Amino acid sequence: MRLLYRDEYIAAFNKPAGLLVHRSWIDRHETRFAMQMARDMLGRKVYPAHRLDKPTSGVLLFALSPEYAAILTEAFSRGELSKRYLAVTRGIPPESGTIDHPLLEEQDRRDPYRQEGKDPQEAVTTFRRLASVELPFSVGRYPTSRYSLVEAIPLTGRRHQIRRHFKHIFHPIVGDVNYGEGRHNRFFREELGCHRLLLHAAELTFPHPAGGEQVTVTAPLDEVFAPLLRRLGWGEAIPCQWLVEENSTP
Repeated sequence: MRLLYRDEYIAAFNKPAGLLVHRSWIDRHETRFAMQMARDMLGRKVYPAHRLDKPTSGVLLFALSPEYAAILTEAFSRGELSKRYLAVTRGIPPESGTIDHPLLEEQDRRDPYRQEGKDPQEAVTTFRRLASVELPFSVGRYPTSRYSLVEAIPLTGRRHQIRRHFKHIFHPIVGDVNYGEGRHNRFFREELGCHRLLLHAAELTFPHPAGGEQVTVTAPLDEVFAPLLRRLGWGEAIPCQWLVEENSTP
């Protein structure tokens, strides 16, 4: 896990895929957590400001005090931030669009705090297709297979929102064992050597909890994701700041 940004109030890291943010009933056998790693790196307590799924990589923001964590959490709940993700989907979605599809809150039966009977919650994701490719491999009933690189911007913050929304429009994210398609996931594992969910939180823009100025932090793609995109011929479609270890603050 690499430190991307730090001041006396906040710290942002590039979380690798497969790392839980904190101890959870989701995986009781896990022993490594982003919170613990951040605390060890900084030598002080940290407080998560938002969520990032275990299989998703990218920008993860922590506050360095409970007070600033509360300010950031409130800013997130008011939508005063922008999150930009990169994803590889099965098929070719429209050039751009908005997925406005309410989602039921997902609850695991193992979760001791689950609540039954909730109504679907508003969930909106905008996206644009950056590139696409047709590969000469039959994965299913067609002689070729098509995939796309998309930028997704969630306007709400529901659990697994981007993954569930792309499943809803029949373009699931490659590598998604919960909402994707097993044949295409297996093709990427066996033929392309990719064993991860192809979803990355590439950029986060938010108001600084102390001064209110806008801060933008970018997280470069990892050593699996970036070479795969180049192999598919999409290197030129990726914003350059997401391919290098750099972040900016306006």
